[in-house]
Amino acid sequence: MPNFPKLTFFSALFAAALTVHAGTDEKLLAAARAAEPAVISSLREMVAIESGTMDAAGLLRMTDYAEARLVALGLQVERRKTGGSTGDLLLAQAQGSGRRKLMLIAHMDTVYAPGTLASQPIKLEGNRLYGPGIADDKSGIAVVLHALAILRDAGWKDYARLTVLFNGDEESQSAGSGELIAKLAAEHDVVLSYEPAPAKSMAKEEGVLLSAAGIATATIKVKGRSAHSGAAPELGRNALVEAAHQILQTENIAKDIPGAQLNWTVIQSGKVRNQIPDQASVIADVRLNAADAAPRLLAALQAQAAKQHVADTEVTVSLDIGRPPYVGGARTEALAKRAQAIYAELDGRKLMLHPGTGAGTDAGFANRSGKPAVLESLGLAGWGYHARDEYIELDSIVPRLYLSTRLLMELARD
Repeated sequence: MPNFPKLTFFSALFAAALTVHAGTDEKLLAAARAAEPAVISSLREMVAIESGTMDAAGLLRMTDYAEARLVALGLQVERRKTGGSTGDLLLAQAQGSGRRKLMLIAHMDTVYAPGTLASQPIKLEGNRLYGPGIADDKSGIAVVLHALAILRDAGWKDYARLTVLFNGDEESQSAGSGELIAKLAAEHDVVLSYEPAPAKSMAKEEGVLLSAAGIATATIKVKGRSAHSGAAPELGRNALVEAAHQILQTENIAKDIPGAQLNWTVIQSGKVRNQIPDQASVIADVRLNAADAAPRLLAALQAQAAKQHVADTEVTVSLDIGRPPYVGGARTEALAKRAQAIYAELDGRKLMLHPGTGAGTDAGFANRSGKPAVLESLGLAGWGYHARDEYIELDSIVPRLYLSTRLLMELARD
């Protein structure tokens, strides 16, 4: 563990800035302030555990750490293997005395390869604490763990069922956990997702997210005929040329489909220079922000596929849906406005309602059934996700803890 400078000055400074306003729950705010040093310690510990989404050994260590923390909170914890992914899934639950079923989700994996800490060490600079994966999404895990600790110490059990789900494959499209997230979410009244919020250095205020893109993969495969490229090219049917034609004629196809975005990113064809290729495939990254965007895009691609440039080639199109879109409706907006009101208790602190993002989150799976109310980006404010020098803003710790504890207490009472 690296030797870090003490943060007592920053803790005191940020706590003093959050003066008590009318309507503020002073006990919860005091508990959030008192928990800030422990949150910072938890962040250091988790970031020191490298847990890239394909790093089985690192994910094992991170899952062990998170499991021990959930057990210490008094939750019943189940560890599950998930098909199609490297990491395990943690499912923690508790039964209470209330009527509402509440679910909290965050992910343990990051995009960083083992060894990244050597070149991007954990470091403190002013209001920023840096480290690979510190915002996305170890900040979310930290908020969940410490918010629940505050509520446990307050004796809070005003819920029918409390579920916490930490998965280890979010950065791998939640291939093993997505269906379980969707199934469990449909059994709950509210799902709160703890991805990070944009830093105030990038947005004017901290915020929550009302929608996020679904993610899909479009593939066009071309079957042609091979021939000698020097002696008899006319006998071939060039699959590569046809694939290039398909790319060009569909380059802007999504612009006429509301809620769809398509970008061709990969092409594969041919193995030797002197042979007309008989096979080619192209892959596109697809983002979806409307429920009907996927079938409309697929139909449009199939219609264009029939307009071939190279005669006697066979063109097939497929669209594989990975993560569904998170499109918050009236209930999401109501949750977000309630969060705004809670933030305003902190000396009128602002909370932005971000309309959407092109990135995908597990809120898409949670929202798929349409049964629970879902709200995203309740983690700490930060930036640099999936890039060098990722960081969180320290002065978001206390308000985010206060928001989660107050919001959970209010939702349970509804």
